[in-house]
Order: sequence, then C-alpha cells, then structure tokens
Amino acid sequence: MSRQPVTEFGFVEPAGGLAYGIDDTRKELYSLRQARYQALGFDLNRLAGEAASEGRRLRVLDVGAGVGLTRKYLDAWPHAANVDLYGTDVVERTVFRRQAWAGFWMGDLIDGYPEIPSDFFDVVICEQVLEHLTSLDVPLTTLTRVLRPGGTLIAGVPIFPHGLHALRAPLVGLVNLFGPRKRGHVRAFSRITFTRLLRDKTGLVIEQARGFRIVSGGPLRPLENLRSWWRFNRWLGKRLPGLCIEIQVLARKPLPAAPAS
Repeated sequence: MSRQPVTEFGFVEPAGGLAYGIDDTRKELYSLRQARYQALGFDLNRLAGEAASEGRRLRVLDVGAGVGLTRKYLDAWPHAANVDLYGTDVVERTVFRRQAWAGFWMGDLIDGYPEIPSDFFDVVICEQVLEHLTSLDVPLTTLTRVLRPGGTLIAGVPIFPHGLHALRAPLVGLVNLFGPRKRGHVRAFSRITFTRLLRDKTGLVIEQARGFRIVSGGPLRPLENLRSWWRFNRWLGKRLPGLCIEIQVLARKPLPAAPAS
C-alpha cells in the first residue's frame, strides 16, 4: 500500500513491521542499511512529478538492479506510475515485480551494454556496483553515454575515510589469498577520490554527495527503530558524507553548448 511522505527527507510511515513501511528484508523500521534506497525512492518520485508536470514520462535505468529494491522503494510513492524503470544485471535472479519493468538487459557493465541506446535515460542509477569492477573506463563511459543531456546519474559506493581507503585494497588482497572467504570488493574509495573519479572520467557536473551510515549495527541496531536516529543519521550524512560508510553522488550531464551566433 502506498503511503505519503511526511518529512523533509521523504519519509514513508512504517507499518506492519516493514522498514520504511515498504521493505520486508530488514527488521528495523528505519534500517540504515536501506536508507540509500529510501532516498532513491524519494528522489525518483520528485523527478517523476516534475516530468509529469511537463507532460512526459521519466525514463530510469537501474544498473545492477539485483533483486529490485529500487522498484520496491519507488512503488510506495504517488508518482511511481509516471516512471518507466529499466534494469540490468550480470546474473539471472528473482526481481521484485519483474513484469512492471519497462525493459531488462542481462550482461556485464564492464562490456559496455552496446544494445542500450545513447542519450536515452533521464536518470541512471548505479548503486553498489563500481567497487566490484576491475576496470572502470568502459563502465563510466557507458553510464554517461546512456544518460540524456541534462539527466542525472546517481552513483553509490562504499567509502572509507580519505587516506585509510588506500589500505583497503591490499588488505582485501591478503584476505582473498589466505582467508577462507573471497571478498567481492576490488576497489576502495573515499568521498574525495570517488567524486574526483566521476568528475574527471565522465565530465558530469557533481551536484551533491550524501552519506549514509556513519555508525550502524551492533549494539546500536535497536536505535534503528527510532525515527529520530534515522533523521540524525541523514542530517550527519548530508554534512559529513566523507565520514560515512556509504555515499551516493548525484551528477548532471551538461546540455550541449549553444551554437555560436
């Protein structure tokens, strides 16, 4: 059932033990792990409303859609019906409301998705994908290519405090060499290095960097049933994104330059 937002962060009232009134994959009503998807749903609803006021539909591509959490969080909002949501993934899996997606491509972002049209999507989401890739040149070029001029890329990765991020890769290498379980992350970012990468490799204009989960889990997990704790973490993530565990960067593709008169 759809519920209306009641706070400046775009909040959906919890009900029936569901995180944010939406998600049955987490026990906490204000799960900080899922806060980034709650923020995505809020932003897509806002952009879809703007598109509707202009008489058009919002075309969105979710790269690495996974089980379809973007769809689940979007569907709780009133303008979800004005979104054509497309997805990609590297493996076949059960996807939430797969029949409602406008299109779905199977394949690896590192190969560039040549079948996806250029300059097509109003929003491209790439959440928790880039840290898994051994090469970023083709993926970043692809994310930029399929985004229409004036469109928005929302890219999210785990981050570490600047400087400490440089220790992550060699430590993961040692764990993968000697440890019992392979780690899937092959890259480590800080807020500074990730925003610099997007700016330098894509030419997109960075508009916002927002952080999630400065501290979460463990003995603090019960606090995630309090709206005030979620609001406090969103407030901190807005002001101190570089100290968070995860970051989302919103970047805009510039419009073509006007021809000289």
